Amino acid sequence: MIILLAGAGDSTRIVYHYLSRYFHEITVILEEPVARKTMIRNRIKKVGLLRVASQLVFMIVLRSILARVFDARVREIVRDNDLDTSPIPEHALHRVSSVNSTECIDLVGRLGPRVIVVNGTRIISKRLLDSTNAKFINTHAGITPEYRGVHGGYWALYEGKQDRCGVTVHLVDSGIDTGEIISQAIIVPTKTDGFPTYPYLQISSALGLLRDAIDACMDERLETHPSKGRSAVWYHPGIFQYVAGLLRGIR
Repeated sequence: MIILLAGAGDSTRIVYHYLSRYFHEITVILEEPVARKTMIRNRIKKVGLLRVASQLVFMIVLRSILARVFDARVREIVRDNDLDTSPIPEHALHRVSSVNSTECIDLVGRLGPRVIVVNGTRIISKRLLDSTNAKFINTHAGITPEYRGVHGGYWALYEGKQDRCGVTVHLVDSGIDTGEIISQAIIVPTKTDGFPTYPYLQISSALGLLRDAIDACMDERLETHPSKGRSAVWYHPGIFQYVAGLLRGIR
């Protein structure tokens, strides 16, 4: 039994349909998103009001424009990599308010999975991690520990580190993308790529790594190595940061 513990979105649908080709028993536990007010309040505590205001302008105004500009390229990546973004069948879904809720923890206990694949959820609590003997595996859109948080591929390019633009498959602990590393891969964006397309390139590169990690867990031969080196948590770019990157050709 495999559980996909996830938030809503294309990447969750892609992961589900890919894994369904190779594994028969997959149950999806889908959590509700964190309330926007709560997310904003927590972000202000971490990075300050002005920075969050700039991020909100980017997220509300510019991100929707970029989605339209890069829509054709996204569809091309989906087609060329045989990614399936169709809805997950209802019979495979369980919906919970939060992955850390008692309801979710009880459900995990009843299902008794061997592997729990995490995709796009809030930080998982120690209470949930300790409630099962299953391995928690996450596919992170960035090279850890250098690019934890969100949009790790974009930030690697922003810093001029094309060789650190990639994905990480890692075990999950109660930190932010701090678990031991299972495998990593580098992606090579083209001139037609930009902010909305990087995650699709990353997930397409990560799927095979994720499948291998699950197989290794099932066979009890999983090998990991510590997450060492420069470590930083990244957030959404602010509007001024994005424009500064755009002037340097980082779209």
